[in-house]
Amino acid sequence: MIKSRFKLDGASVRIGMLFSRINVTPTAWTFFTLTPAVAGFVCLSKGDLLTGAIMFILAGFFDAVDGAVARVTGRTSAMGAFLDGVIDRYVEILLYFGLLFYGIQDLLLPSYFWLSLLIVGALMPTYVRAYADHRGVVTEPEDLVTMGGLIERPERLGLLFIGMLAGGVYLVYAVAAVAILSNLTAVQRILFVVNYKK
Repeated sequence: MIKSRFKLDGASVRIGMLFSRINVTPTAWTFFTLTPAVAGFVCLSKGDLLTGAIMFILAGFFDAVDGAVARVTGRTSAMGAFLDGVIDRYVEILLYFGLLFYGIQDLLLPSYFWLSLLIVGALMPTYVRAYADHRGVVTEPEDLVTMGGLIERPERLGLLFIGMLAGGVYLVYAVAAVAILSNLTAVQRILFVVNYKK
């Protein structure tokens, strides 16, 4: 992710230095993320869970590459961060709709309930933060960054990838857990905004 506020940890530096040798811009790496994501969506829609999981994990790796290259080469930018965030949303939506077409087992409630709740939970935390900023309700940039919550995008995807690799009922558990925790995160952020500087 192309976000200059992230620290240059050792792994990020090594990835950035390695891939910066390839004559590809950070923005190009950002758009490359879509290729394995689309492939993963196709695999899931055809019932190939394992290959789909691998493709989306590869997309996540490319997502790490773009930011690492940008930071190592000093080419971080607001536009790069914006494009990265937009592509991230498309990748995530492709994953969720891929799971919808793949079809998971029911768990107490119909599978479409969990998948619908998952999609809502993935979209709302980001929306709450962006709208709080847009309306000027949260005025300090650092407060927007540290708004936090139980689970954010890396944790959402990490849990889902584990569930996809394990397959079967574990995928259902992962989807249900992420769906619940993501919506609780949205509620946490709403309460944070409502009580901001009261």
